[in-house]
Amino acid sequence: MKRLILAFTAMAFSPVFAQAPEQQSIVPTLILFGGMFVVMYFLMIRPQQKRAKQHRELINSLKVGDEILLSSGFVARIRAIDENYVSAEIAPNVVIKAQRQAISSLLPKGTYKEKIDSNNTAEKAE
Repeated sequence: MKRLILAFTAMAFSPVFAQAPEQQSIVPTLILFGGMFVVMYFLMIRPQQKRAKQHRELINSLKVGDEILLSSGFVARIRAIDENYVSAEIAPNVVIKAQRQAISSLLPKGTYKEKIDSNNTAEKAE
């Protein structure tokens, strides 16, 4: 036991253990974090910004008579537009008011009419 204590004491006071630890460069760490940020930007941030820009352009290009799909799933035709809201006809003589941001896509012309005609035909067949 005495020998073990002497060995640890000798190691603690030897010049090899008394030296300061060698300083490591921070450059590899910065390169790693920089690379991770670049990957995150191109895989997550940039595509989200692109989708948001396309949605803004869609919202700004709307006009009365356009056929739209709302985020709730309703297919409708725009009756009136103001700064924040859209009045949309979802069925004959049924008009709802929705936020412009709730519009998820612009549909091809004729989609709304085909939807109403197919529903009326199904009701008459019963």
